[in-house]
Amino acid sequence: MTYFFETYGCQMNTAESAALNLVLRERGWTAAEAGETADLVILNTCSVRVTAEKRVLGRLALYGALKKKRSFTLLVAGCMAQRMGEALKEKNRAVDYVMGTASRSVFPLILEGLEQGVSVEEGLARIKIEEKPVFSFSPFHLEEGQFRAFIPIMHGCNNFCSYCIVPYVRGREVSRAPASILAEIELLAERGVREITLLGQNVNSYLWEGKAGFPELLELIARKVENTSIRWIRFLSSHPKDLSSRLIRIMAEHAEFCRHLHLCVQHGSNTILAAMNRRYTREQYLDLAAEIREALPGISLSTDILVGFPGETDEDLEQTLELMERVKFLYAYMYHFNPREGTAAFELPGRIDDDIKRDRLSRIIALQKRHTLELLKERIGSREKVLVEGISRKNADELITRTEKDEMVVVPGTPSMIGFFTDVTLRSLRGNTFRGLAINPAG
Repeated sequence: MTYFFETYGCQMNTAESAALNLVLRERGWTAAEAGETADLVILNTCSVRVTAEKRVLGRLALYGALKKKRSFTLLVAGCMAQRMGEALKEKNRAVDYVMGTASRSVFPLILEGLEQGVSVEEGLARIKIEEKPVFSFSPFHLEEGQFRAFIPIMHGCNNFCSYCIVPYVRGREVSRAPASILAEIELLAERGVREITLLGQNVNSYLWEGKAGFPELLELIARKVENTSIRWIRFLSSHPKDLSSRLIRIMAEHAEFCRHLHLCVQHGSNTILAAMNRRYTREQYLDLAAEIREALPGISLSTDILVGFPGETDEDLEQTLELMERVKFLYAYMYHFNPREGTAAFELPGRIDDDIKRDRLSRIIALQKRHTLELLKERIGSREKVLVEGISRKNADELITRTEKDEMVVVPGTPSMIGFFTDVTLRSLRGNTFRGLAINPAG
């Protein structure tokens, strides 16, 4: 039997799709080249933005039309499935199974029913989803030949930012046992993985049995990867209120931690930050950014910025632009507020006109583009270590590589270099991508 995945959203969804993929392969299923030919189509969905859900609804309409021509099973998983539940099936009759983020334990039962040829109705009758399911972390997973790996270390969010749907679709924070994380890292090192990324909705709120926090976990991991193939460690995502001085010090003490940090600011106005329930001020964020840069010279910072929040004034926007000028992010994910039903911000008065939101967002984007270009131009001529990730889509004789600061570099090279480190000289810039010259493979 064959299957096909469509994965939307964050790296956590990517890791979870990989884990489900492993379950399918272990049961003897084969990956199809396209959903149009698969026996089972799985949409692993995202609910963070309205646009992400609209994309899925468009795909459901496509598969609904396809179901009129041939028989196959359609399963919707992930955050959108968690948020909408069985209502998703009621609104989209093509959907056979809905599997939320906390209900992945039913996946083998669904597969068993399909393998035995039972009807969807009988398959659903076999499945009992608990009212309060307990989240369990996926087992070790890695595609053959993969040299970068995502490692979920915690799940859920307790922050309840007023605009965010994540706590409602991912549930409360649950941390994974350090022993389980270290065991997975050991297996990854044995398979020659070069880079790992620790994942969580808020990784630096990680806490195991009330004692071991994220800094302690990072120290354990840094010691674990010594003298192994794993040379780079990254982590996503960090909340400013939980990023401690000790964590910064540990990053500075261990070269394995990449000199890049994604630190979501969301806004530069204290009034809006309070309305967002972010629980830090602009002054605290600026102090934190300064502390990071003092301890880790040359580190690159990236962020998320949300404009057009209810009640936002022109002055609030100016404060955000001023914060951007002071921090100078390498890049940012920028978007305007879209009300999400079920969040606290959905009920807030003072909604901003769409034209004003778009205008304000265009100003944010323009400033960030200028900062990105300035920062990248300053780097031309420097020598950097990069990890070779793959062949360029535009030229088969060139390779796509990435620096530890999360910058993209295109260099001439052969496929034999993929998955290895090399030193490069950054020689020029095309858009936001460097053109470089590889100096020597570094292993």
